[in-house]
Amino acid sequence: MNSTVLDAHALTKSFGSTHALLGVDLAVHRGESVAVMGASGSGKTTLLHVLAGIVRPDAGSVTFHPASGAAIDVAGLGETARSRLRRERFGFVFQQGLLIPELTAVENVALAAMINGTPKADAVTHAASWLAALGLAGMEERRIGELSGGQAQRVAIARAQVTGAELVFADEPTGALDSQTSHEVMDALLWSTTGQGRTLIVVTHDPQVAARCGRVVQVRDGRVVPTEVAA
Repeated sequence: MNSTVLDAHALTKSFGSTHALLGVDLAVHRGESVAVMGASGSGKTTLLHVLAGIVRPDAGSVTFHPASGAAIDVAGLGETARSRLRRERFGFVFQQGLLIPELTAVENVALAAMINGTPKADAVTHAASWLAALGLAGMEERRIGELSGGQAQRVAIARAQVTGAELVFADEPTGALDSQTSHEVMDALLWSTTGQGRTLIVVTHDPQVAARCGRVVQVRDGRVVPTEVAA
């Protein structure tokens, strides 16, 4: 099995006259956690979006190596194929969770599985098991507005995992949380990803969050400089 789960080479991306990425190379290994840090405007979020297939690079390649099956040229896929890849193979956790407030916690999580074709009853059962594993047993029927910020982020983490995603992208997942809640959410995020043999890429401005990851990649002016950090 290829130990590299995601391999990016010579990525460039510009928005008008702004050069967000200038020839980025990055290899992410299966089962590791990588924190991407950088000043505002450095290109770190653009890098995450390109790696995840949300945005296509102007040039360069992104290759996803699934645990089984052939390698996938992420950057070369059309919009429909990239959307399917994100839905079926990748998981996402954002700063504000991007949960659906009208749905309950278990419905938010189950929906991700149902979109991929899982029958509703099975999706709800699987969703409830993930919520319980993340410390939310008994809160399945609460709507998002009835949860704390940390609880809502754990719902988002469960949603990212319910489809069996091999690779999870998290964009400032603790940015709106206090330090104690941030620590608890990172516990949940790491346990549910690298703790299960999966891979995590986190964009963060918080050095304490970055220090929890196995490796830190600093982004400066559209380029990356990897720096090892003790896990």
